[in-house]
Amino acid sequence: MIKNGFIAAILITLFTAIPALAHTPLCSCWDEGDGKITCEGGFSDGSSAQGVIMYVKEKNGKTLIKGQMNEFSEFSFKKPSQPYTIMFDAGEGHQVEVNGEEIAE
Repeated sequence: MIKNGFIAAILITLFTAIPALAHTPLCSCWDEGDGKITCEGGFSDGSSAQGVIMYVKEKNGKTLIKGQMNEFSEFSFKKPSQPYTIMFDAGEGHQVEVNGEEIAE
């Protein structure tokens, strides 16, 4: 009886974890060459990122810019003059950070 309950618990855990893995957040950013940075986001299952909150933060964590992904799952902003980090924030466990220093001009 305990053995069957243990196996059932493992199966439930596996089947609930698999869908979570199928919804991995993705975010890629690039320099437009005109003083503007554009980021494109989405999810590994093909879901749109429209409405996902985006933050551009200083290295100390202070928010410089807050916005949202548009209907094309894109977010553009003026490139800050100081070091910055971009955060795609679709909720707990669905966040992606992009270091501004890693974005090629």
